[in-house]
Amino acid sequence: MQIDLEYGRSGLTVTLPDKNLVKCLGYRPAEPIGNAEEVVRARLARPTGTEPLACLATGRQNACVVICDITRPVPNEVLLTPLLETLEDRGIARNRILILIATGLHRPSTPEEIVEMVGPRIARDYRIESHLGQDRNGHVSLGDSPHGVPIWIDRRYVEADLKITVGLIEPHFMAGFSGGRKLICPGIAALETIRAWHSPRFLEHPMARAGAIEGNPVHEENTWIARRAGCDFIVNCVIDARRRLLHVVAGDMEAALVEGIDFVRRIVTDTVSEPVDVVVTSAAGYPLDATYYQSIKGMVGALEIVKPGGTIIVAAEISEGIGSPEFCRLFDENPTMERFMERITGEDYFVMDQWQLEELAKVRRKAEVRLVTDGLPDDTVSRLFVESASSVESAVADTLSRYGPDATIAVIPKGPYVLAEVEKAPESAN
Repeated sequence: MQIDLEYGRSGLTVTLPDKNLVKCLGYRPAEPIGNAEEVVRARLARPTGTEPLACLATGRQNACVVICDITRPVPNEVLLTPLLETLEDRGIARNRILILIATGLHRPSTPEEIVEMVGPRIARDYRIESHLGQDRNGHVSLGDSPHGVPIWIDRRYVEADLKITVGLIEPHFMAGFSGGRKLICPGIAALETIRAWHSPRFLEHPMARAGAIEGNPVHEENTWIARRAGCDFIVNCVIDARRRLLHVVAGDMEAALVEGIDFVRRIVTDTVSEPVDVVVTSAAGYPLDATYYQSIKGMVGALEIVKPGGTIIVAAEISEGIGSPEFCRLFDENPTMERFMERITGEDYFVMDQWQLEELAKVRRKAEVRLVTDGLPDDTVSRLFVESASSVESAVADTLSRYGPDATIAVIPKGPYVLAEVEKAPESAN
């Protein structure tokens, strides 16, 4: 059977043996929104859990509107156009509106990326700046959380009269789902905050995983931090496999997010009846598969449905290399995954972006990983705690020779954007 995987900008068509293919997991059918801007306007006027945006904006002197960076395919132009018009209609001058890009600890956005993210008109007419997570002087201390996380948030946001965040709700491998509070922490938080929030004491918790909200300490902690920083209004959306707008929520940071998560969970959850020997997946294509760092999310997204000792085959273009210099440094300093885990859990050892390698460690404790990419040579891949494969087909053939001709295969073409789970057995009646 031929299946199209999300890969770079153009996709990757692979041929898999029908006999072994158990299921191709994906989104449930949903009708895209027809007149998207009108739907957004309606949500701004009738939000969840708070007053209409026009009321909140009345009398405010300035506004900070936080958006995702290039690694998230948010249809910002559709969401921002009515939002910005509302702010200006209510008396907030255009030169007193800042669009702040929530980079977290990612690099600043380039001018070309900004145009791609918001469209040429908004890029030209509005002040747009990137958050700089390693510049602590650009942040304000808001004290510590009850769990001792130091809270440093971008000064431009903290000091704004009206605080708004705009983002995307999708499964997230640590926080359960993205959106809402994540635009603030880690989006506009300083390194000191992200380091503590992404530490093993949060990430090693069994509920720190995709799809989990209740009891997830990662979600609970950054919700507390975002509440402390303040947020007047959110606009979050849901998109389909073709990145068309499916749903928009707006209003209170927590209430609107819950509403959005309820919708997302119904759309993106798909199941297999039992774990499989092999999962063929992707890192969701551009922009998420531009680096190896981000591509790890595709590996984690397959973790729930692969058998212990099974294999995850992930296709990712990796057009921009491994990741940050700090992330690359982790592979130089840690000869084995076991040594890395010993250091972060038992020594005074910290390297920025180590949390992504910690997530890969979770995967490798359960399964082998084969990486198919055009972006890295084999000798580089061999240093990244995964194995290189020349093609998905060759990797599948190799796994069948290992697990036997009846080995089971599941495919997740859209990678971490699908919440892949094993069906729960029905509860027996007493």
